Amino acid sequence: MTARRNRRAGVEDLWRKSDGSPSKLDGTGLRWRARYVDDDNRENTKRFRTKPEAVKHLERVTSSLVQGTHVDAKTAQMTVAEWCALWVEGYKVNRASSVRQARTHISQIDAEFGGMRLAAIRPSAVRAWCSKLKAGGAADSYVYALHSRLRQILDDAVHDGILARNPCSRRTSPGMGKQRLYVATTAQVWALHEAMEEWLRPAVLLGAFAGLRVAEVSALKVDDIDFMRGVIHPVRQWPDVELKTKTARTPIPIPSELSLMLSASVKAWPGEYMVTDGLGGHAAPWTIERTFRVAKPGVVDLPEGFRFHDLRHYFASLLIAHGGDVKVVQARLRHASAKTTLDTYTHLWPDADESTRIAIGGVIAQQVDSSERATAYSLRTEGVPTSSDAGQSLAGLSSRSTARTRAGADAA
Repeated sequence: MTARRNRRAGVEDLWRKSDGSPSKLDGTGLRWRARYVDDDNRENTKRFRTKPEAVKHLERVTSSLVQGTHVDAKTAQMTVAEWCALWVEGYKVNRASSVRQARTHISQIDAEFGGMRLAAIRPSAVRAWCSKLKAGGAADSYVYALHSRLRQILDDAVHDGILARNPCSRRTSPGMGKQRLYVATTAQVWALHEAMEEWLRPAVLLGAFAGLRVAEVSALKVDDIDFMRGVIHPVRQWPDVELKTKTARTPIPIPSELSLMLSASVKAWPGEYMVTDGLGGHAAPWTIERTFRVAKPGVVDLPEGFRFHDLRHYFASLLIAHGGDVKVVQARLRHASAKTTLDTYTHLWPDADESTRIAIGGVIAQQVDSSERATAYSLRTEGVPTSSDAGQSLAGLSSRSTARTRAGADAA
């Protein structure tokens, strides 16, 4: 086992010996050498023309060693493309679809920064990249995803000790953009249902009345539905991958009417899966979406950009319109947090301004009604005062007020 060197550092004069006499290097090359031992037990040296330059360099290096931000000079030469290639190898522990998406993002990152050294990336360069992507027509959400991926990759470089700090931060992050949200009417949903091929109609039912995503619809087996109890158990997505989280696998209750419609479809188009290709085979997501796109033009006033995923928005709006609170909608949509539900559907809940008006107005109305009843009772028992009675009352009030004023002045 190699003995660990002491963490020593210093500046040496290469032209002079310790006794002041000239050395063999006198007059050749740079005079001053800074030496230090890094965290990997390796000695590093660098020569400088003047002693202050060597001291300044050594102070900077030793400070970074103490703070844990030191990056070896050779390691610092690694390019973004080289690090991304190494990073994605470690990322392969994730599911194949996640790795494919990461490779897609990395291709965009390499196109911009691939030949640069990791340490050469500046926050200004990251912001300029995001602006260029937007100017090229990329959606805000896609630019946000690319920035998040770059930040993730560089965070791991910092953690691995080959980058001192990450140039990506909240200050360089672009906005997520507003989610495009189309909520169809009930009539439009049923029109879509009727316009689909008969064996694919259960896909619309599962999207609009159970909130399943298209990949979940394609992978849903007949055995995953309890028709008697009215419960759907989503456990996998296309092609045959288990859903990632426990929340995503939350059972979905469905009414008996929907159970009967799905059961009738299974009887008419039997197969292992709930949605078939009409021949008992598996209906892939692109098969459903292609038929969905063909069916859309026949539905009145349906936006051109309406997607199968927008059926989930209809499902959420249906729950909200019938009194579902945030936790109920979150559970049925199987969102990981209520924040996701609120960020997407806040505008669909009843206006909070109107509810506060109603609450405050009710209290005021109650008080007004109480006052009116008291006044009516007084009129019934005491009678309506005449103008002379009113005058006498005012005169008496005035005289009493004057008397109190004089008494206060005398006491003072």
